[in-house]
Amino acid sequence: MSETAITRPDPSAVLELFKPVTWFPPVWAFLCGVVASGAPMSGKWGFAALGLLLAGPMVCATSQAVNDWFDRHVDAINEPHRPIPSGRIPGRLGLYIAIFWSFASLLVGATLGTWGFAATVVALALAWAYSAPPLRLKLNGWWGNLACGLSYESLPWITAAAVISGGAPALPVIVMALLYGLGAHGIMTLNDFKSIEGDTRTGVRSLPVQLGAERAALVACWMMAVPQLVVIGLLFAWGTPIHAGVVILLLAGQVAAMVKMLRDPKALAPWYNATGIGMYVLGMLATAFALRGIA
Repeated sequence: MSETAITRPDPSAVLELFKPVTWFPPVWAFLCGVVASGAPMSGKWGFAALGLLLAGPMVCATSQAVNDWFDRHVDAINEPHRPIPSGRIPGRLGLYIAIFWSFASLLVGATLGTWGFAATVVALALAWAYSAPPLRLKLNGWWGNLACGLSYESLPWITAAAVISGGAPALPVIVMALLYGLGAHGIMTLNDFKSIEGDTRTGVRSLPVQLGAERAALVACWMMAVPQLVVIGLLFAWGTPIHAGVVILLLAGQVAAMVKMLRDPKALAPWYNATGIGMYVLGMLATAFALRGIA
């Protein structure tokens, strides 16, 4: 095999490393922040487009590359077809891609002003802290999932509101962004069900490993539901009962799906991710529209 073949992976392998399917949560959260800001978009569409690029294909993609590099031994058990354990991205090239994309993300973040750059620094710090030693927050599901939830949901939401409004977001925007980021802790827990075997063998203490499948699923449900109950209460308190009613209906749908999922969490966690999570993110958007009249 030629040196070129060794050092230049197939672009499709790099794209797979970046896991485009995972870009949706931060991109959606950024859109919610744009909506929640309530600011006019005239002359700001370019900033919004750059923010969406930064949230998904840049920062989130970086976090996936970092995670795949430091999880290559776990993936060799759970997902041996992934680009690094399969050898399609050979040697230390996976690490170099993660470093290069981190710097590229910083350059894009710098174009979004002080708030955008600061948010990029925080997001990248969380991405590396989650996967890389010495912190490697993912070794404990409580801390790792919290870092993911805040990074994927809260941070893009707050950043978008700041960039579009041109200053610090209003307190209600920050509160709602944090609540939905906390709720995402449960979503991250359900994602851990697919890797129980590898996590157990390699010392990753995800919640399904620590608590068992049934208890971890129950904790995940409560983690998703309680912040939304607080959101509903605040929406009523802030005089937006219609939006609160929408979130109630969406939460009711999630609870119905949770009841089914709890019958067999290991088998039905992927099903819940394809159904209940959609209602969760629609509630985020409904809340963002409510904030336009509050913030």
